[in-house]
Amino acid sequence: QKNSCVLPEDLKNFYLMTDGFQITWSVKTDDTPMPLGSMVINSVSKLCRLGGSSMYTLPSAPTLADLEDDTDEEGNGDKPEKPHFDSRSLIFELDPCNGNGKVCLVYKHAEPVVSPDTEIWFLDRALYWHFLTKTFTAYYRLLITHLGLPQWQYAFTSYGVSPQAKQWFNMYKPITINTALLSEEADSFVNKLDPNKVFKSKNKTPVLKKKPPPQPPGSQKSHTSTTSAKTSSLAGNSSRK
Repeated sequence: QKNSCVLPEDLKNFYLMTDGFQITWSVKTDDTPMPLGSMVINSVSKLCRLGGSSMYTLPSAPTLADLEDDTDEEGNGDKPEKPHFDSRSLIFELDPCNGNGKVCLVYKHAEPVVSPDTEIWFLDRALYWHFLTKTFTAYYRLLITHLGLPQWQYAFTSYGVSPQAKQWFNMYKPITINTALLSEEADSFVNKLDPNKVFKSKNKTPVLKKKPPPQPPGSQKSHTSTTSAKTSSLAGNSSRK
């Protein structure tokens, strides 16, 4: 009512279920827990509007609208139109991102009447906008998928995450950080195993035993006579004993 706008249906259902949430998790290094992941959705009371007030208490202090750079190309090609800090857009902070930027709920068309269509954008520390998703539900899935790793929103920017954050990604989400590889080579992570070759029955060829060469008849007779002579001599020796 204060800002004359209506929450999107999926975000409203989320707030009807829980008034924001925060999940943090840690890793143990040298038996000392170190905070790492953080997943935050601001409560309704912390859903503050950006750009409406001065950054400092001085009367002539600049606002975010004064610092906005209008030289950026907007809405060219497939790139969506960027939000504005002035009265043309309504921007509300969903996640402070531990000081690494801000995830915002954006009403891009606020004049003359606030449009009910909203998008989720990421505002980095240099005040550049980066599109994330069209709906809160899609952003919530991204948040869970990336485990709230530090600076995960920068994976959707042109300059990517920092080297330190990339190490955490390689440890906990190695496929997620390689989004460019997935888009270029769709089959790079597909199992290319051919079941027909793996489970193909191998017909074992029987091993043929070599038969001894046939002996001539004369040799067989001489062998038989020699064997009989040895047998008779052994019999004679036993009888003598």
